[in-house]
Amino acid sequence: MTTTADVHFTRRPAHLGGFVHAQDGQLVDGAGNELLLRGIGLGNWLLPEGYMWRFGPGAQSPRQIEALVDRLAGADYGAEFWPRFRDAFLTEKDVAAIAAAGFDHVRVPINARVVQHPDGRPREDGLVLLDRLIGWCRTHRLWVLLDLHGAPGGQTGTNIDDSPRGLPELFMDATYRERTLRLWRDLAERYAGETTVLGYDLLNEPLPHEWQHRYADELVDLYRDLTTEIRRADPDHLIVYEGSHWATNWDVFTRVWDENSLLQFHKYWSSPDRPSIARYLRTRDELGLPVYMGEGGENTLEWIYTAFRLYESEGIGWNLWPWKKVDTRTSPVSVTAPEGWSRIVEAAEGGAAIDPAAARRVLDDLLEAMRFEHAVWQPDVVAAATGCSPARVPAWGFGFRGAGVSFATSRQRTLPGIREDDPVPMRFTTDGAHPENPFQQTDGRPYAPEEELMVELDTGDWLEYELEGDVEPSRVRATGPAGAPAAVRVERVERGLRVTATGPTALATLHLRDARHPGDLL
Repeated sequence: MTTTADVHFTRRPAHLGGFVHAQDGQLVDGAGNELLLRGIGLGNWLLPEGYMWRFGPGAQSPRQIEALVDRLAGADYGAEFWPRFRDAFLTEKDVAAIAAAGFDHVRVPINARVVQHPDGRPREDGLVLLDRLIGWCRTHRLWVLLDLHGAPGGQTGTNIDDSPRGLPELFMDATYRERTLRLWRDLAERYAGETTVLGYDLLNEPLPHEWQHRYADELVDLYRDLTTEIRRADPDHLIVYEGSHWATNWDVFTRVWDENSLLQFHKYWSSPDRPSIARYLRTRDELGLPVYMGEGGENTLEWIYTAFRLYESEGIGWNLWPWKKVDTRTSPVSVTAPEGWSRIVEAAEGGAAIDPAAARRVLDDLLEAMRFEHAVWQPDVVAAATGCSPARVPAWGFGFRGAGVSFATSRQRTLPGIREDDPVPMRFTTDGAHPENPFQQTDGRPYAPEEELMVELDTGDWLEYELEGDVEPSRVRATGPAGAPAAVRVERVERGLRVTATGPTALATLHLRDARHPGDLL
């Protein structure tokens, strides 16, 4: 078998000679080539999220994390910590690695407080960070999708938008609405003509939970007004609209507001199958607009592989979330927490205080650990997302192109809620109680025995797995429950591998190469 060190990814350099735009329901680049985007999200850089630091309740939003640094290390230290953090967390080395890993774009979450003063004036010290990133991406041939992750006042009322009072006040206070209109007008004026910019992602995951119903009309009105403001300054860039309730509720998309636009959904911790995205496919067909999976991941390598093959089989480009976190299994880059970090985490949760001098030392060490050259590179995560020599593929991750193309089985049986439109005989590997949703491995932990799935095959049944790269069938190890060998023959086919049963057998996993289990990464 090959090893993790042997994995090499094919570059996908962005064509920067024109604007990415929508055409006949597809995304195309400036030369008219159809695009199937593969990108990575730069979460935490301009809008820190507590879980990415291993913080619990009390240090989840940027405001809370900033207050924690001030409390533990002093306000003067805090004031100079954040510019240092932004210089260390994302450097040109990160951008070069992203390009080398086969991604073609980055989605950069923006906190309005970083790029706009409270009175609405642009903050040049924040905007130059975007300029710098765009310059690096131009050098390394990547597009940049600007994502307003934290709008003035907050569009979600949760920690992820840095809302000041835990409410979606963007939709409650006209002042915040006017600031949001100005923010996008200023960004459009600044980047009009910049072909490295992929487009404008207007609002990240607006109006979750009960707010999705209370302010649905206001969201539509705001989207239309934002579109008007942007088009006054910039006639060329793609405009990206997200649904409400974590970008999953698309009820607001009933008409086309701009011909050069893209509709975005997010997908986490649910069955990777066509029924789960059927609404998005239907809206794509009804409105004739391209669709994009703008955030997904935070799961096992098996789930990531399967979900991202689903998107690509439906012609949907995607963005993996996120690039880098502290002590993680699920991102391409893992930051090793420095000695003493647990004391910071404990203090954040109300535990024993840490001496300010000690806190400053730990935070300084964290900044060094965050640099790409000091962090842990985890290509298995990239391999799973791209399908390029993944470490392992789950039996239930067979292709999504239907019977006779992606599978052929003599028996037809499905599990409730899991790939029910593909009649392949799947079941859990153990008897007894099983979770209704076995895909909630939010930290990428290994599957518990009661969560593991397998496919039952009769002689001559076959399944196809879509892969990139040079996979040698003779080196693939096929196993059933508990690692027992599966009675199958593995062959190379145009889209990847075909696995054919040579006798009645149960198939759980294809092992394509030696790799550490994600549970061993921490």
